[in-house]
Amino acid sequence: MTPEAAIAAIEPASELAAIRTRVQGKNINPDSLLATDYLNHFNEIIMLLGMIPDMPECLEDAKAWAPKAYAQHFRDSNFADKELAILAYEHSPPEFRRPFDQTVALMNELVARGMRQIQTYVGKPYELAGSVRMLSQNLQLLMDVTAAAINGRTAVMAQAEIDQIMGSFDVPALVGG
Repeated sequence: MTPEAAIAAIEPASELAAIRTRVQGKNINPDSLLATDYLNHFNEIIMLLGMIPDMPECLEDAKAWAPKAYAQHFRDSNFADKELAILAYEHSPPEFRRPFDQTVALMNELVARGMRQIQTYVGKPYELAGSVRMLSQNLQLLMDVTAAAINGRTAVMAQAEIDQIMGSFDVPALVGG
């Protein structure tokens, strides 16, 4: 190994060590370099969904919810260490970042599918409540996996579990719509 290559290998490791030191006590996990504050974005939609059966007018607020990338969430937040959270995310080890990003993508897709289905049940209170409950429960399952990655555990779901969750919100295209 050349001296330049040796230095190049040390620099990322020392940068990672420096970031791990900086996140101590900052609500950013020092192992995963991810922050649980990001889950507030998904808690918002789950809360809105929970209100829809009793207050159907909340459907408009739920429809206005949109996916938000990790960095954008922190840029828009009042999180005290938002710039550090963004920097840490950029250096998050792949064994945590990959399942985190994949599960966030699944949650975003699940919300989109679920919202399409929920809208088909407007005016049908029983079906609406059941659909909302299923969407909320499935989102919570995925949030648990995301939280595990944030907290430095490499929890993953089997493909069959993912297929079951995502398949529960496959809404057929409306004919002539």
